[in-house]
Amino acid sequence: GPAFGRTDVTDLDHDLTRQHTGEPLGERITVTGRVLDRAGRPVTGQLVEIWQANAAGRYAHQRDQHPAPLDPNFTGVGRCLTDDRGHYRFTTVKPGAYPWGNHTNAWRPAHIHFSLFGTAFTQRLVTQLYFPGDPLLPYDPILQSVTDLDARTRLVAGYDHGLSVPEWSLGYRWDIVLDGPGATPFEEGR
Repeated sequence: GPAFGRTDVTDLDHDLTRQHTGEPLGERITVTGRVLDRAGRPVTGQLVEIWQANAAGRYAHQRDQHPAPLDPNFTGVGRCLTDDRGHYRFTTVKPGAYPWGNHTNAWRPAHIHFSLFGTAFTQRLVTQLYFPGDPLLPYDPILQSVTDLDARTRLVAGYDHGLSVPEWSLGYRWDIVLDGPGATPFEEGR
């Protein structure tokens, strides 16, 4: 995940399309939703961090060996704090699929990693948002490792035409439930 150091969350941190001097390549998207507790109450002031590949499917870190091009105007990391109603919001580009070497012709579908801190700083929760209609979803071992079909479905964001901004970005809505029977699946050991 990203390393932000010891700096405060700024107004630019949630908009990954404005963090550099030029425009990043790719389809702009807005991702928003709420962070909720098990009773459906909003979690306010929650730090939400994201990281993702660029539109070509490449992460901006040295360990990524995918030969897709890097985008000098996109680092793929952002963060924000939830508001008094538990809402978060990011503007970014839709990440591209990328190959990974766990088996022949293995590809990860487009996804965005989310990191939240639970009730204590030592309780870090990591999950992934996927996009509806992605043809790679049935082939992704990480998504398929969630054996409960309802829980797996909760990892896929919903397209929201009302959230889309004309001539600017497509909108996706995705709520994160921290615990309880309707909880968003989180990665083990994080």
